[in-house]
Amino acid sequence: MINNKKVRIGILGGGQLGAMLIRSAIDYGLDISVLDQDIDAPAARYTNSFVCGDPDKYEDVVAFGLQCDIVTIEKEAVNTAALRYLRDNGVKIHPSPELIASIQDKQHQKEFLKLHGIPVVHYVPISNKQELYSYASILPACLKMRRNGYDGKGVMMLHTAADIANAFDGPAILEQKVKMKQEISVIVARSEAGEIAYYEPTLMVFDPEKHLLDFQICPANLNLEITNQAYEIAVKIATEMALVGIMAIEMFITDDDRLLVNEIAPRPHNSGHHTIEGCATSQYEQLIRAITGFPLGDTQLNCKAGLVNLIETGRQHDLTTIVSKPAIHLHYYGKINSKIGRKIGHITITEPTTEGVIAQIAAIKNILN
Repeated sequence: MINNKKVRIGILGGGQLGAMLIRSAIDYGLDISVLDQDIDAPAARYTNSFVCGDPDKYEDVVAFGLQCDIVTIEKEAVNTAALRYLRDNGVKIHPSPELIASIQDKQHQKEFLKLHGIPVVHYVPISNKQELYSYASILPACLKMRRNGYDGKGVMMLHTAADIANAFDGPAILEQKVKMKQEISVIVARSEAGEIAYYEPTLMVFDPEKHLLDFQICPANLNLEITNQAYEIAVKIATEMALVGIMAIEMFITDDDRLLVNEIAPRPHNSGHHTIEGCATSQYEQLIRAITGFPLGDTQLNCKAGLVNLIETGRQHDLTTIVSKPAIHLHYYGKINSKIGRKIGHITITEPTTEGVIAQIAAIKNILN
């Protein structure tokens, strides 16, 4: 119930992001519908309005969305033509179909950012695997599928020409390997009225083989100049894209202290999970506020925070030992038949000091390994 009006929000995608979004929607008295192909999707058990269908199929999205007042996303692989139809028929779509479409294709995403003066990693477009041999001289470089990559899938390093034989075949971008100190993320929110709020930069550390977030620390403890530059980039992207909702902006800090945007995601993001326990307003509540017309919430970090992802390995995790530790918050997604290498949960750490966070992360990783 928003301002005495019954409001139903539809979420395209039923993964863990959708499940965590439902938790915040409950606090605002909202009815939530979820569309996902998997009847065992994590979000399915938290709503009595789950629809089994494909968020990337026109007919499924239209039929689902016409029953909603507002439609949002928890993944980018959705049918934007259907979302445009819904908007034309009175359903609010946040973020906009145009924004989602520009994000879905990594080349289009890069082109948009370059057009608006946002610094990005130098890249070349690739049509197919054979074309990669023409660029063997610029290796090592990072190859990324233009569409449908997620959780490190569709990303691979090509160190030498010999690696091209195992490269995926199809439209992609080949990015120059960046000499970098750190990788960070800034979560930014923007309302329909144009109000903007952002969270402190988070330091992200990735598994070099899986290309998947391993752990993170917030705040990233950057110098003031780089921090302000990161905020300026985040605000500019959110404004130029006319964002309504929330967006994660991943950036590289190069060896010579330049900021380069790596990728952006117009939805709740792994790098913002720590805000549930660590901030006055979580990224999920912030999204609810942004799309329902409430003022944006306080993004202040109430403590030092960290996060360790739980990855499916095929063996049991010793969660009892982990949760017995102080200042530990377990989020287990309840995925059924999860594939090896996929995220199945995360652990948030809240501590008075960054040193305490780092020590907890090391202890948790020692247990998991």
